[in-house]
Amino acid sequence: MAVPKPKMDARKKKLLKKKNEMGRKRPAFKRQEWFRYGKFDDSWRKPRGKHSKLREHQDWRPPVVDVGFRGPRETRGLHPSGFTEVLVHNVADLGKLNKETEAARIGSTVGSRKRKDIVEKADELNIRVLNRGTE
Repeated sequence: MAVPKPKMDARKKKLLKKKNEMGRKRPAFKRQEWFRYGKFDDSWRKPRGKHSKLREHQDWRPPVVDVGFRGPRETRGLHPSGFTEVLVHNVADLGKLNKETEAARIGSTVGSRKRKDIVEKADELNIRVLNRGTE
């Protein structure tokens, strides 16, 4: 069975391609001094210190999250495939999806039996499932 593709005009396809390229080039923003302390994970936190070199954007420091790294507005929140992700917990939720623009993401709390039912029903309805799992 062929994998469904989203319905998009040429402009949106071009912007989605640009968004995906920007995402590949975007640096991994890490928290200031994430390497120094075990209690810090590397998830981003805004540097707020009075003498912070990172806050001052000094050249020898890693890059800081900034508006210039943002993607095109029309494609924000889209999956790299171009679909809008919709969280699904049961087979009935699939009926609410617009298969031309939305793709299903099965919730993490859904068990293997119901997951299998959701995937089978999605294949019947020609709806894309982003996390099908192993089969």
